[in-house]
Amino acid sequence: MNPDEQSSKAIGPIIGISFAILAFLFWLIYFKTPAYSDAGWVKTLPTILASLNAVSACCLAVGLVAIKRGIKRVHIASMISATVSSAVFLILYIIYHHYHGNTKFLGEGIIRPIYFFILISHILLSVVVVPLIFLTLWFAKTKRYDRHKRIAKWTFPIWMYVSVTGILVYLILNTFNAA
Repeated sequence: MNPDEQSSKAIGPIIGISFAILAFLFWLIYFKTPAYSDAGWVKTLPTILASLNAVSACCLAVGLVAIKRGIKRVHIASMISATVSSAVFLILYIIYHHYHGNTKFLGEGIIRPIYFFILISHILLSVVVVPLIFLTLWFAKTKRYDRHKRIAKWTFPIWMYVSVTGILVYLILNTFNAA
């Protein structure tokens, strides 16, 4: 099977897996009744999630600088680290929302539309970035560097935006929802 046929066959499962993940998250956050837990570790998860977003953003930045300088090993290690931190984020995000459900924003005034702009753009772009990450990784794994580079030009800024706005959502919620 030639590389183009391999890539064509991979796109369907990548989109399917991405859709399944996103559909599950939508159900988990907006429809599932949260399980009750008063465990202290559940309350620490938002901080851990924001930290994982920060790790992802740093790894993405290092990976970009490394590839621009031709340091492929550092680029690969950085991008694998960004992927792993994002995967751990996703697992802990699922656990957190299993126990907590949706978080209502209590802020008022000008911060409210700012927060919802950041949140909505964050959510919409996180939907887009999941299949982009899978495709970018697939093209790197199959040594289709021409396609990898072409799609990475879209994946990188969206992934970076999602990581950074994830931190902002946490900071705004932590500031304006503090009791």
